[in-house]
Amino acid sequence: MESLLNVVENTTGDCIKADDAEQHVIEEIRQMGNDALHCWGSTAEDREAKQLREQRPGLHGNGKKSCWHTTFGEIEVIEPLFRCPGQQIRPFRHSVGISARCCSLPLQRVMTDFGADHAFGKVPKKLQEHYGIEMPVSTIRTVTENHGQQMNSQRESSTLPVVTGCQQQIVEIDGCMLPIVTTRTDKGDKRKKKILHWKEARLALAHEEGNITPKFDATFGGSVDDAGHSLLNCAVTAGLGINTQIHGVGDGATWIADQMKKRFGSQASYLVDFYHVCEYLGGASKICAANDEKNWMDVQEKRLKNNEHSLVIHDLNPFLEGDEIGNSKAPVRSCHRYLT
Repeated sequence: MESLLNVVENTTGDCIKADDAEQHVIEEIRQMGNDALHCWGSTAEDREAKQLREQRPGLHGNGKKSCWHTTFGEIEVIEPLFRCPGQQIRPFRHSVGISARCCSLPLQRVMTDFGADHAFGKVPKKLQEHYGIEMPVSTIRTVTENHGQQMNSQRESSTLPVVTGCQQQIVEIDGCMLPIVTTRTDKGDKRKKKILHWKEARLALAHEEGNITPKFDATFGGSVDDAGHSLLNCAVTAGLGINTQIHGVGDGATWIADQMKKRFGSQASYLVDFYHVCEYLGGASKICAANDEKNWMDVQEKRLKNNEHSLVIHDLNPFLEGDEIGNSKAPVRSCHRYLT
């Protein structure tokens, strides 16, 4: 408290600016938190050791260091290691729920939060900047992946609820291929035995109409059915009910439309999003209206916005390439297939 009062009174003269004062307060609170946890640990150790000696007067032991990691830094406590025939007893560790060099739950939450958003190698710098602590990349990766595995094992596939639910939801799902590097397990230089392969990550979201906070879920490397389950989970979390109408948006992948129908049935409609259709139309415009691409695109975009896609398809038909032409050189056929 005295150090905080020194900041308040600016006794050292280095807290002229508000930012400097705030940084000093942060550093002092970190140190106070570390000191408080050390004192708490020592008090808890004395209490547990005293209780055990009263219960078993014949026990003897030497001091042993126990340490664990927290958001306030590493905490160390010297606890007695009691020995008896065929057994070692460490009452402090057992009573307070720690193990050797473990990470506290608040610290695990912080590391998992950073590790889920950034590359593991960048997390130590963020921990140092925001919490003033140092943690190895290997620990951050282990903690983050363990929590990810627990989340995946605890997730249950939802079913359509019997409640009324909200009136309207917007849902979307899409996937992209991500590069994955694995290392062969045989002996030798592992740097020369890395294998690159690809897995599809699928992200789903759902939100009630007018709500700007969507519910997210994702799958990585699973089947399209797994992705459909994740979309249903999002919708249920966002307030899906038996009277809820689902407006699905996505690209032209058939598996997305199939999952919309499979998960929501007659409650859902599916609309191919405007952006993806325009990408295909842009390629087709070079063939269908080589001398007036802009006006042709304007007409087709207005039709799409009015849900007159049949007229767009009608304008594509006269320019369809033959089957003998490869897909990469047949933009009109690609656009026609996308819309139909």
